[in-house]
Amino acid sequence: MADFDEIFGSQPALIGMIHVQALPGTPRQTLPLAEVVERAAREAEAFAAAGFDGVMVENMHDCPYLRREVGPEIVAAMTRVGLEVKARAGLPLGVQILAGANRAALAVAQAVGASFIRAEALVFAHVADEGWMDGDAGELMRYRRQIGAEGIAVLTDIKKKHSAHQVTADVDILATARAAELFLADGVIITAGETGQAASPSEVEQVGREVAIATLVGSGLTVDNLADYHAAAGFIVGSSLKHSGRWDGALDPDKLAAMRRACDAIRRGR
Repeated sequence: MADFDEIFGSQPALIGMIHVQALPGTPRQTLPLAEVVERAAREAEAFAAAGFDGVMVENMHDCPYLRREVGPEIVAAMTRVGLEVKARAGLPLGVQILAGANRAALAVAQAVGASFIRAEALVFAHVADEGWMDGDAGELMRYRRQIGAEGIAVLTDIKKKHSAHQVTADVDILATARAAELFLADGVIITAGETGQAASPSEVEQVGREVAIATLVGSGLTVDNLADYHAAAGFIVGSSLKHSGRWDGALDPDKLAAMRRACDAIRRGR
């Protein structure tokens, strides 16, 4: 297993989300791949300049997403993006490939020297926008061993956003986190119902207290509410750092600086 503390050092870790522009072959693609790569790299530089502790690339603009399996063109493009982002930012890098393409994300992470992936549906099943997703921890952790990627942390969403969890309504978020820990996740990510919605501070505190692996917050974080999650090991922030407050907007340097200050205030209080 990978060590979250070794990757990021001081806690809470502040991780900037890079919403990569639409990749080749996807319905919304308008830019050549070289421009997609350059835009992602410029965002990475902005996060580094603002003092963020890490960055993550996600193929957010590729909607509607495929379920679990993406084409080789996506893997190749994300590898190219990841290499340039890592070179330009000089920060720990994470990879997420939607939707639930966890093995593809791990392969890209291994190829580019990334430090972690964000996984979906690692444990338990749920209904996502893309349809039914079974848990894939068994396959993913065996694949991590097969390709020699044990040093890459697997951070997984639990009771993730944009999903229905009625079929597991009798399994609360703490039990889900414990299952992820048992199934060798290196951290769990707590979100709300949709992108931009705030997670429950009490859930973050409860999970962080009861499991030994890192507990992160992965949606709805703002400068004003960051302190509510003082118990978290890390923050993954994207939408609120944009001029528009939307995930598809442009980064606002002033908001990046303010978020860094808010995270530093939490560190000083520990």
